[in-house]
Amino acid sequence: MKTKELLIKEVENSPDFILQEVWDFLQFMKAKYQQEVSLLSESSLQKDWLKSEEDEAWQDL
Repeated sequence: MKTKELLIKEVENSPDFILQEVWDFLQFMKAKYQQEVSLLSESSLQKDWLKSEEDEAWQDL
């Protein structure tokens, strides 16, 4: 059984107060992961942002 299927099975058999905590934790984890991805992207793109060609491309905005 896949993880998603196992989670759905557990959700169906869990009381609401536990589901609320699970929901909060899932939202926290998604936000944390998104923030980490953004930081990794920023460092890899930084070398392009600092090029003079980039400055010229954005100077009219």
